[in-house]
Amino acid sequence: MILNREKQKNLLIALIAVLALLVVYRIVTAEKPKTAPLTYTRGAVANSAVRPGLAAREAGTDPLNVFLRQREEKFPGTARDIFRMENPAAPKPKSAPVSSVTPTLPHVPVKTPEELAADLARADLSKFRFLGYLTDKDSSLFLSKDGENFIAKSGDKVLKNYIVKEAGKDYVILLDTITRVEARVELSGGETPLQKAR
Repeated sequence: MILNREKQKNLLIALIAVLALLVVYRIVTAEKPKTAPLTYTRGAVANSAVRPGLAAREAGTDPLNVFLRQREEKFPGTARDIFRMENPAAPKPKSAPVSSVTPTLPHVPVKTPEELAADLARADLSKFRFLGYLTDKDSSLFLSKDGENFIAKSGDKVLKNYIVKEAGKDYVILLDTITRVEARVELSGGETPLQKAR
């Protein structure tokens, strides 16, 4: 439905009239604010105690005074103060006599830096996945590591220090050029380290 200019003006005037009627109706039917008589006259001074019932209590039974008095008391029978590091009331433990026999610790093998580097290389090589290969004359391999994909051939370098040493239809052997550690990566995604270092 398309309205011409005259109909649009008439519709606008009608809407403004309805809005004005609603405002007038709201003003006429508005509830007057409720009032209550004041308890105290203006300028009156209260003669009652600040806390009702305070004068009626016996001396020393006010909960605030009881709490403050308890804070001042020393707590008898407690052996330690959790807010102090040392406790003068607690006796110091006697030192045990030192024996001349020293316990022997089990021998823990210490790895050399080369062994540590080889372990790190094995762990890094285990992150590679063999995704598949292309059966054409150059036989390209598809490898993946930490979400990054690589296309390589047998003998190609992958990343900084890895070389595809050997490739078969269902496996790839990767060689770390620094530590000379090799790892066999199966097509299914599993890997079998060769535990071989030269």
